[in-house]
Amino acid sequence: MNDKPTKEENAFHEMRPNYDFSQARRGPIVPASPNKTRITIRIDADVLDWFRGQVHRQGGGSYQRLINEALREYMLREMEGDLESRLRRVIREELQGVRAK
Repeated sequence: MNDKPTKEENAFHEMRPNYDFSQARRGPIVPASPNKTRITIRIDADVLDWFRGQVHRQGGGSYQRLINEALREYMLREMEGDLESRLRRVIREELQGVRAK
């Protein structure tokens, strides 16, 4: 058995007196936005690769932001479609009421 400290252990012990972590707290340095929620989901590898590729082609950024934007665009399109169908139904009902008079 070797009792001699490794190079990493020596470096740690040399640096330790230079840092005061007595007031340190665990967790992220930058707090997360209150509008963001951390979740764990499984995404198909090809989909994730595509988003990461998009970020790479753009010269950097966040693939998570791109995924969020794509989901938001889909959500808004679905909401608009739902609104459109409701408006069409209301207009049809109103027109039927006018024709019946």
